[in-house]
Amino acid sequence: MPSTDTPVSFESNHQEAAQALAAAQSRYITNNPLSKKQHERAVEALPGGNTRTLLHTSPFPLCMKHGKATSVWDEDGHKYTDFVGELSAGLYGHSHPLIRTTILSTFDQIGLSLGSTTVYEARYASLLCERFKLERVRMANTGTEANLHALAAARHFTGKRKVVVFTGGYHGACFSFGGGKPAANTADKEDFVVVQRYGDQQAAAEAERVIEMTAKEGEGGGLAAVLVEGMQGAGGCLPGSKEFLLRVQEAAKKAGAVFILDEVMTSRLAPNGLGQEMGLSPDLVTLGKYLGGGFSFGAFGGRKEIMDSVYDPRVKGSLAHSGTFNNNTMTMCAGYAGLKEVFTEEICVEFNKVGDDLRDRLNEMAKGTKLSFTGRGSLIGLHFREDGTLESQERADLRDLFWFEMLEEGFWITRRGFIAMMLNTPKDELDRFVDAVGKFLERHAAIMAA
Repeated sequence: MPSTDTPVSFESNHQEAAQALAAAQSRYITNNPLSKKQHERAVEALPGGNTRTLLHTSPFPLCMKHGKATSVWDEDGHKYTDFVGELSAGLYGHSHPLIRTTILSTFDQIGLSLGSTTVYEARYASLLCERFKLERVRMANTGTEANLHALAAARHFTGKRKVVVFTGGYHGACFSFGGGKPAANTADKEDFVVVQRYGDQQAAAEAERVIEMTAKEGEGGGLAAVLVEGMQGAGGCLPGSKEFLLRVQEAAKKAGAVFILDEVMTSRLAPNGLGQEMGLSPDLVTLGKYLGGGFSFGAFGGRKEIMDSVYDPRVKGSLAHSGTFNNNTMTMCAGYAGLKEVFTEEICVEFNKVGDDLRDRLNEMAKGTKLSFTGRGSLIGLHFREDGTLESQERADLRDLFWFEMLEEGFWITRRGFIAMMLNTPKDELDRFVDAVGKFLERHAAIMAA
């Protein structure tokens, strides 16, 4: 990475960044008139013009028209390599032939909604149990629902209320803990205790203290569960160390709490899920995203002692678990076909090695700059920090500048800096991305030097 011999002051650095960002945004407005018009129409029916807050970007979001394989096209006709990957749900791309065949055959030979139990849900449940080492599993519609029902199971099983979580954690639309506290829309906010660190030995020690303390509290319901991600997705693709995760698990079990591992994003990172790769033995696991084969999906499962006593309707006092589309035929069949025939354990290993190699190449190129890449396997987070370390101040202006300029290079990523790779993305497109990042760093060498 080229360096600049002329030091740039903090103030002038931010001024130069602001000028570059303003120019990039101006080009964005000029280049995307149809997306702008669509946004203006959308706000007449939708608050803010969308129904997923994450997808809003200023001055207006791009509106995608269609996708094929690993590319998407917007309303203005621009083509992009898709690195959004539907926030990890789009593993199979937009038109995988086996997924297509399964969808059509399900429609023609089975039907959309049978209003009953089916062999297809039992078949998929067996595969999920085998693949992710679960004794029992139940289906839901989203990862949010999976965590909602797993928490309900833990509370019912233990007779307690409190849940220990971690700063930066995200467990669904109504379970978010960025900034070290529950977000405003978090359900049952008073029931969560947030550990103020994540991922390292110091975080493990703090978690042990918080778990022990919460377990001893009689007031407020005691400790029902500890809920953690093996790698924080929304928190920036920050992996937890093996020692951290094992110590959190041990502390939870010592306290008599249900240890819940959120694998909604991370199950795709290792053949049997990230937890198995780390040597964990969670009481419950939550799943979702790509496992629906492109359709909405969630699942939760684990120890039969918990699952049977809480959710078996033949057991007196068990909880009801409803959901019209929990076992819809499209998801049960497309999800099964994808996991069984496409994303095999062998393909999982190969695919995540491609992601690791890409992240290593990007980090090598970004040495000495404010940009760094984190993550594991096929999920990558990018960070712009004042001195290039994750402990220093985040530079949202540089992250926005990167987003605008990567669009101009034909790469669709999330504005917050999250990349979820798709299967079968051509190697030359990965090479082209590395080249584009290198050119970005050269173009802005003065403001990017750490």
